[in-house]
Parts: sequence; C-alpha cells; structure tokens
Amino acid sequence: MTTVSHLECSGTGKTYPAGQAINLSPDGWPILVRYDLDKARDGWNRDWISSGPSNMWRYAPVLPVSKPSNIVTLGEGMTALVRTNTLGAALGAKDLWVKDEGLNPTASFKARGLSCAISMCKELSITKIAIPSAGNAASASAAYAAAAGIECHIFMPKDVPHSNFIECKSFGAHVTLVDGLISDCAKIVADRNQEEGWFEVSTLKEPYRIEGKKTMGYELAEQLQWRLPDVILYPTGGGVGLIGMWKAFEEMEALGWIAKGKRPKMISVQAEGCQPIVRAFNEGAERSTFYENAQTVSSGLRVPKPLGDFLVLRAVRESGGTAIAIPDDEALADGIELAKMEGMFAAPEGAACVSAVRRLLKGGFLNPEEKIVIYNTGAGLKYLEAYSPLFPR
Repeated sequence: MTTVSHLECSGTGKTYPAGQAINLSPDGWPILVRYDLDKARDGWNRDWISSGPSNMWRYAPVLPVSKPSNIVTLGEGMTALVRTNTLGAALGAKDLWVKDEGLNPTASFKARGLSCAISMCKELSITKIAIPSAGNAASASAAYAAAAGIECHIFMPKDVPHSNFIECKSFGAHVTLVDGLISDCAKIVADRNQEEGWFEVSTLKEPYRIEGKKTMGYELAEQLQWRLPDVILYPTGGGVGLIGMWKAFEEMEALGWIAKGKRPKMISVQAEGCQPIVRAFNEGAERSTFYENAQTVSSGLRVPKPLGDFLVLRAVRESGGTAIAIPDDEALADGIELAKMEGMFAAPEGAACVSAVRRLLKGGFLNPEEKIVIYNTGAGLKYLEAYSPLFPR
C-alpha cells in the first residue's frame, strides 16, 4: 500500500524511522514524511487512480498508512473544481476556478488532514489525542476521533464560531473554551502533555496531517489532466495546506506525473488583522514574528505565529508568488459576490482570496489570461456570525 520510507526533520534533514508517534524533532522543527518515489513510480501509474476510491485515499501509495484496515474515512476529498465564468468576468480574470473544500466532511479542508492523522493514530494504537484549534480542525478531529473510537480533547478560543463548538460536543469530544487565541490553546495542550498522556495533533507538531492536506495538490492535478494552473491562492493561517500542496508538486515531479518547472505561483492570503506571513514576506525574513493583538472574523486565519512559517515563505518565494492581506469587510463583501454570481457560499477565508484576485489583477501581479485557482477552505454556513451583520433582520 504505502511507499513511505522514513521521516525527516524539516530543519536539519536528520532522518527517523517511519511509522512512529512523533511530534517535533529534538531541535524543535516539524517532521515530514518521505517516500520511496522510485518504488512508487515502478508500481503505480496515474492512469490507475480513477479506478480507486472516490476520496483522498485513491493516493494511498503516497500516504503514510500501511494497512487499509486502519484508514478512518468519512469520504473526504474529491471536492468540486468549479469554473467561475460570471465572477471571473467581473474581476477581469478569463480563467478563474474555485476548488471548494467546504464540501468535505465537517465542511472544511481540515477533514483531509485529520483523516490521515487519526488513521495513523489508529495504526499506532494511540487512544487519546489533544488539539488546539481556531475552529474547523477541532470539528474534524472530533469527527474522525469519534469514528475511530479515540478519546479527543479540544482547546478552542471561546469566540470560535458556535457551529464548531456544537459540532465538537455532538461528536463527544472533551471541549475547553479558552479566553485567548489559538496560541494560548496550544500552550495549554503542550503544558499538559506529560500529565495527560495524550498525543498532540497540533498543526505541524506531528507529521501526518500535512500528508492528508497535500492530497489537494494531487487532486487538483488529476482534475486538470495533470497540468497545473498558473496561480493558486490559498488562505493562510497555519499554512499547512499550502505547504502540503508544494510537497505534492515535488512528489509528482519525481513520479513524472507533471512537467518539471511548471509549478503554480503560490499566493498566501491572510487577514489584515493577522498577517505574520505577509509581514515576513515583505521584510524578506525567513521566519515570521508573533503578530500582536490578532483580530479577524476569519477564525482560520487568526494564527499569530505559524509553526511552519518558514515552509510557507519558502514555497511562496520559490514559486515566484506573493503574500497579501485583506480587510475583513472586503472579504465578506466578496464572499457575498461569489455567492450571488456563482451559487457558492464560501468561508471568509476563501472569500478573502476573491478580494486578493481583484487586487492582484488591478496591480498587475496577475495576468487576466492566467489560469487561476482559488481554494475555498470551508463552507460559509459555518460562519453565520461573521456574515450576519451584512443581513440584519
């Protein structure tokens, strides 16, 4: 099934044996899963994928689970890729698409990462997990943990969308609401690790969530007949989806599935009230600094210091992309425009990418002729508190 070969420290390159419960490296760097891509290329053909399951596990040879019986799936992946003719024309983009991750289980792209992480927990006989979350990762972890019979402990800011709180409680998770940001939640999880004995599935503090999220890259390539777009805009909180797609493109090049040197420009989209990646990009820095007083209605973008910031910045720069911050009111307004014109109700995070397209076309960074793909990372129905001021009753 899997062709996983080893684990690798993203900072030092040091390797570790595959198939283990591991968080950060001893030096504090995220750990990445590596595969024997020569073996995968010899025993796996992209033309066979269509005969596989209609979910992200069709890419199982480049996912870390070794036994099919350990896969915990709720049907994640194979989300719609929709050409936005009306919106594209309004923005001045001739070939604009939206990849709608809000169609996943628990209505966000987080389902991909947690499906993979919880499957590995099952494979590694882990019975208790903990996660800090700004909302959607909590919902997904609670759902997949419930499906796997794993005890789940969630720490969320007390002002997360109410839908996330209700979801987590419905799935039977132990939920603690914290007066603070996701960084405060993460500190509680880390401080209690030893006494509680749980396995932490925080963003990039274990190697397996990124593997599920990278399937967005494989899937996009498959849906476009293995020719990548010119541009990808991705809402960036923790940034793991962007990092994962960049990893997927690297793997697909090694497999010979896509042309080398044809990767998209990766554009990191953040909220004006929380833009550590944008600030670091503009300053030419390799790492971000903590963004004080972070505020945004896009709960998934309210991450003041992403652990994988250096990987996001590396992908953006290597691709010739950029980073841009969008005000909340502009993102919400463009979310409504997307809904009116295309019948797609996006999360504010995804809506911010619509605003980014408009700004980057107007500024000349994007060309109207380019094939542009926006990732909407969640369903707008999960953000009714954010959108409700636009429609007073």
